[in-house]
Amino acid sequence: MSASRLVPDRGRPGAWIVRMAGTDHSYIDPYDPTYLEFDYVQRIAAIIDTTWETGARITAVHVGGAGMTIPRYIAHTRPTSAQIVLEPDIVLTEEVRAAAPLPKNSGIKVRGVDGITGLAGLRDEYADLVVLDAFAGSRVPAELGTREWFTEVRRVLRGNGTMVMNVTDHVPFSYSRRVLAGIRELFAPVVLGVEPSTLKGRRFGNLVVAAGGALDEHELTRRAAGAAFPYRILSGLELDRWAGNVVPYTVGDAESSPPPPDGPGAYR
Repeated sequence: MSASRLVPDRGRPGAWIVRMAGTDHSYIDPYDPTYLEFDYVQRIAAIIDTTWETGARITAVHVGGAGMTIPRYIAHTRPTSAQIVLEPDIVLTEEVRAAAPLPKNSGIKVRGVDGITGLAGLRDEYADLVVLDAFAGSRVPAELGTREWFTEVRRVLRGNGTMVMNVTDHVPFSYSRRVLAGIRELFAPVVLGVEPSTLKGRRFGNLVVAAGGALDEHELTRRAAGAAFPYRILSGLELDRWAGNVVPYTVGDAESSPPPPDGPGAYR
């Protein structure tokens, strides 16, 4: 086990941090999967919890595995769910599962492939939920922000399915606005969850996009205001104004998300 990749949390016995290239990618508490250390992960969980009742069976695909925090959360709160995790770093997966094994009969299957390869192997309308939280180092890979990629995500989702994507960016949000443009071509409704300091340009941070399905914008807004780390939900005309008039990325001009301006690990 590499100490630089899997680090124990001394303040919470049994919990682990997945840390790569100085950036914390995941937090795992195998004894309490509902303990979500990172605020952006709490935002993803809020989207899931306001879309599906606790105990509901869903079919989920996760692009990016690391510590499998959200798959573990779903397995605990919706224990009959079927989940596939697409994570090409097989060695990391083995390290994580050795330190924090998945629960017995978790319903989680891990495939050692990248997102594009993994999604291509799934049938049309396979999933209720696709979660995109994949990073190469501290950047979202370029191929996961294009119109073509979101077309493939749309194919794999059922008609009322929901996509959730975590990206990192900072003012003037050139990257995230173009990613959002590709999503909005294919999905409705679309909401964006972002903390005020990131939105106002004071820090580099996580932006969580939720798209499609039966999103409860009112409940998401209520939860955002009452969260331990309050954040904003942008939707409708407010999101229109923020997004501006930009064109989506395509495979011909795709870019990775920008690196943290103060170096890896500066924003989590």
